[in-house]
Amino acid sequence: MEINTVHSVQKASYVSQNLTETFDSVNRAFSRQAKYFDESERNNIILADMRTQVRDHVMKYLKRGDYILELNAGTGLDAEYFVEQGFKVHATDLSDGMIQMLKQRIIHQNLSNSITFQQCSYTQLDQLNTSGFNYIFSNFGGLNCIKDLSQVTKFFSGVLKDRGFVTFVLMSKFCPWEFISVFKGNFSYAFRRFKKNGAIAHLEGEYFKTYYFTPKKVLKSFGKKFKLIKVEGLGVLIPPPVKENVPKQQPKFYKVLKYLDKKLRNHFPFNRWADHFIITLQYSME
Repeated sequence: MEINTVHSVQKASYVSQNLTETFDSVNRAFSRQAKYFDESERNNIILADMRTQVRDHVMKYLKRGDYILELNAGTGLDAEYFVEQGFKVHATDLSDGMIQMLKQRIIHQNLSNSITFQQCSYTQLDQLNTSGFNYIFSNFGGLNCIKDLSQVTKFFSGVLKDRGFVTFVLMSKFCPWEFISVFKGNFSYAFRRFKKNGAIAHLEGEYFKTYYFTPKKVLKSFGKKFKLIKVEGLGVLIPPPVKENVPKQQPKFYKVLKYLDKKLRNHFPFNRWADHFIITLQYSME
């Protein structure tokens, strides 16, 4: 019994150390990216279309006066949008650089009455300086940097109001645009998302592991008090944002893909076979 206890403590310490190292790399990478993050967004038609789809999804479940907790808020693009729609946001992020840019946005846009911010990891939500949220939101795969989502979701019942919603936007296990690399002989790229222990991501000179999810695995991390409301594919047929030249060089082709994407993204299996998927759940205290 004692041996098992010691082993468990050592394992927990090892996991905690690895997570800290990962988050340190993530912090450095996104801090370097923060300076030109908004400009990259403005120049990327695909990314802008995807962000619009995510916002439209979330707006279906928000009610007047709702208070939003945003995880991985970045420079505050989504936070500012939701404030413009009449909501209040508590924006959190791990990255020093992103928090600095977020602070500048709040000052320049005079948003201090509607957006509060706090630098913290999504594994430290017990340190939040506010609670009573109606909605928890995380966009574009920030949560793919952790293998076990229950390390995040375990805090939700303490900060989310009854009947509140959660929306995650996560990178999925299967992306058609990556899988077609099989036909080019690039098997490592085609199957990278299926690696059990995560795939190595490279960003701004930093290397860290990313993990890919299925809606079933996400749902399992929430527990019985959360009910699945909807799963929607994000980037089913339109190319991923790294293919940003496609809409500019082949606008008609992109328009057709976008039309078909909209028709398919709410239906199985296409709501799971996409670059990302949007998953929304509702919390009940009962």
